[in-house]
Amino acid sequence: MLLRRRRSSSLYEEAVRLMPGGVNSPVRAFGSVGGTPVFMKRGQGAYLWDEDGNRYIDYITSWGPAIVGHAHPEVLAAIQEAAADGLSFGTPTARESVLAHAIMDAMPAIEMIRLVSSGTEACMSALRVARAFTGRTKILKFEGCYHGHADMLLVKPGSGAATLGLSGSPGVPESTAQHTLTAQFNNLAQVGETFANNQGQIAAIIVEPIVGNAGFIRPVPGFMEGLRELCDAHGTVLIFDEVMTGFRVARGGYQSLCGIKPDMTVLGKVIGGGMPVGAYGGRRDIMSMVAPAGPVYQAGTLSGNPVAVACGIKTLEILSRPGAYEALAARCARLTMGFKSAAEEWGVPMTVDHEGGMFGFFFAKDPVRNYDDAKRADLGAFKKFFQLMLDDGIYLAPSAFEAGFLSMAHTEADIDATVAVAKKVLKQVAAHG
Repeated sequence: MLLRRRRSSSLYEEAVRLMPGGVNSPVRAFGSVGGTPVFMKRGQGAYLWDEDGNRYIDYITSWGPAIVGHAHPEVLAAIQEAAADGLSFGTPTARESVLAHAIMDAMPAIEMIRLVSSGTEACMSALRVARAFTGRTKILKFEGCYHGHADMLLVKPGSGAATLGLSGSPGVPESTAQHTLTAQFNNLAQVGETFANNQGQIAAIIVEPIVGNAGFIRPVPGFMEGLRELCDAHGTVLIFDEVMTGFRVARGGYQSLCGIKPDMTVLGKVIGGGMPVGAYGGRRDIMSMVAPAGPVYQAGTLSGNPVAVACGIKTLEILSRPGAYEALAARCARLTMGFKSAAEEWGVPMTVDHEGGMFGFFFAKDPVRNYDDAKRADLGAFKKFFQLMLDDGIYLAPSAFEAGFLSMAHTEADIDATVAVAKKVLKQVAAHG
């Protein structure tokens, strides 16, 4: 059992007076799991320490980007070297091309790329380009998939909105939302019907190839292939939102695992290594629409800033070393199978899955294939599991609708310690029904 979190509580009381809900991103507020959010002071390797001195094994890893571990010495050195030359110039730098090459070498579908400062910005920009390229206005997204908080994308999102029970957001004009169509993830027939009802109007499909913002939901066989075929048949741009899965599930993202070539790819998280970086890219003919090469305007003063880019370059370099992904996947499998085995021992219904360094679980008897399935999982059991794990020093995402992430810094001893705590906690979950 950890020390009491008195300082986190007092800091939260102060933060509530200063910021909406006391946080700068909704899911941090512990809204669906109860209690006071934990204020972290520092991270090192696979661990976080809060303001009261408690240590946690971290399975959020800053929601994915800390894939090589917190405060990796090589990454810090790269940041310090870049920062010593200045933080931002508002001019081109050589490092931007180095990062672009690293990304494009891993993802051949990206023939041209634009760096931005966040995943939200990247998704918003990619869709603008797709609309301009096709001359169409409508986009199709999937229920429970979150692609950032741009107005047109806050229609049946997952992530923080799912955690808060919101299906959209006030402040989004109906005139904007009406151009966003939604379908159920893994329901190819419904996607086909949507195309049939909107002939020649859909500019793009945007999809998380593995849903990470409604939990961890894998595409069923044939679903991604079907999306590719429908887009080809209707002249629609297929966009893979690999903000979570890019360089996470594999060096080449999910597209390298499924063998499907998207027209455009959106990236973030890992390519910044913990600093604010995003990117969108794809076919040369599509990306040539972007200003100043083409008419579609998109700009950002801090896009490709030298410090963030240096952080991303070093992170991707470390990930390219032999055996990195094999070790990450092996430990992720060890964790999820440990959870599953412990749940079975105590008769707690639980489904688990993982790919590379990304994982998820639901307190559910049957496989979760879409957002509706995810909402039917036992959220009460998750809440109890989360709080008891937290009290024993295991930091999981404070939402049943979020994936989890390992880093290269997690050891087998960390995994075994986590599974041992889970076994104890699941016994308590089972006892309370």
